[in-house]
Amino acid sequence: MNAVSLGPRAVARVTGVSTDTLRHYERKGLLPRVTRTAAGYRQYSAATVERVLLIQRALVVGFSLTDLKRVLGARDRGGAPCRSVRALVGERFEQLNQRIEEMGILRDELGVLLSEWDDRLAGTPEGKRAHLLETLGARPVIEGTRRQRQTGPPRRQAS
Repeated sequence: MNAVSLGPRAVARVTGVSTDTLRHYERKGLLPRVTRTAAGYRQYSAATVERVLLIQRALVVGFSLTDLKRVLGARDRGGAPCRSVRALVGERFEQLNQRIEEMGILRDELGVLLSEWDDRLAGTPEGKRAHLLETLGARPVIEGTRRQRQTGPPRRQAS
């Protein structure tokens, strides 16, 4: 064990996560077993700070906690999950590119929609309804996005 031990609040403060998040990571098996003081308080090694920061950075690039448990578990057992890590980030990159493309299409659609709504509002007397929201159902891009949200993004195959 490292000579330095830190309480949960210190680790939380340094890493920017809550103590609840630390406990959640423990329950998920992302952090090694913590030691406890005689009074039962958690004590983390200094290496825990780096581990939590690594987890947080991996979450930013799209790893799930399940992905991280698998990768970190393999690493902790002496394995080299580098190719798996590369594959996961590659998948995330492709998903992000697809999402950016979809957002560009939606942005363009909203520009057209706003122009049409401006025309509709110009012909609608003040105080009368123009029924703008009802026109959303006639927009293929918006309707397609709505349907996609119901089914969710394609699931990644377990490897």
